[in-house]
Amino acid sequence: MRKIIHIDMDCFYAAVEMRDNPEYRDIPLAVGGSGPRSVLCTCNYQAREYGVRSAMPAAKALQLCPDLKIVDGRMAVYQEISQKIRAIFLRYTDIIEPLSLDEAYLDVSDSSECHGSATLIAQQIRQEIFNELNLTASAGIAPNKFLAKIASDENKPNGQCVISPDKVDSFVEQLPLKKIPGIGPKTAEKLKQFGYHTCADVRSSNVSKLQQIVGKFAFSLYQRSFGLDERELETSRLRKSLAIETTLAHDISSVECADVVNHLFPKLVQRLEKHSDRSITRQGVKLKFADFNQTTVELQSQECDLEFFLCLLKKALARADNRGIRLVGLTLGFAEKEQGTSQLSLPI
Repeated sequence: MRKIIHIDMDCFYAAVEMRDNPEYRDIPLAVGGSGPRSVLCTCNYQAREYGVRSAMPAAKALQLCPDLKIVDGRMAVYQEISQKIRAIFLRYTDIIEPLSLDEAYLDVSDSSECHGSATLIAQQIRQEIFNELNLTASAGIAPNKFLAKIASDENKPNGQCVISPDKVDSFVEQLPLKKIPGIGPKTAEKLKQFGYHTCADVRSSNVSKLQQIVGKFAFSLYQRSFGLDERELETSRLRKSLAIETTLAHDISSVECADVVNHLFPKLVQRLEKHSDRSITRQGVKLKFADFNQTTVELQSQECDLEFFLCLLKKALARADNRGIRLVGLTLGFAEKEQGTSQLSLPI
């Protein structure tokens, strides 16, 4: 049986700012630009009590919490601290899958530390992060990645949750579907309309029925409803795509978008130089409109071509319906490494 730990730092960027600036510790705080088009990277728990959330526009956050303090991020500092956190992980295992600067999976199945107890390893890692960096982390301990990630959110902040093998079935059975990674609010609402609220509801169904609602995600959802997840940790993750985008200071018209694409393109080419060994498979243009709805147009392509981006832009602008444009983005898709796949045998 595998022993997987999911470590998730508590409001990482905001926590670093509160650690380094004592005057921020007892006030609602967010990290991100404060301009009218800025979006928050994260916020502390005081701010969350007002309904403020990560990825929320700063203007909306300030409406919910007028006393919210918004500070600029210090990415170099966060990256340095993340490296120190990873160094702590390496004391216990070298099988690590980082998900971001503040989040990672650890496979401690073969670790002899703490007498092989994943629970004690997680406790010790969290204590060392606090002792050495004065930051708190939460942890989930389970037999697989899916369960470990959900468990790490159960006792936030500064807590941990263990789902032992004998508790998997009872834990998952009543798990709300909205807690499953990959199920957003819209998908959760759609499933609810068809009578699916918990994993128990999914278990009583089958893949064919689910496929009519969630498409290709059906098989994975059915697996998760039984607590099944055979994914190994990806210790060296290949980038699947490359993107660049800009949120504009004010809404622009469709005719101005070509100038933005011409401005973004050289920056995308510069970033692409670091991935010269990768094969391009598609190009895409992303637009976000004044009403915050967005659209993306992608087509197969084997190169990074400006004229092709401008062609895709025309297709995307056909969906504007006289709305102003607030964001323009360019994307490139990369070919993935070929690898064998296997699926568990489940009834359909």
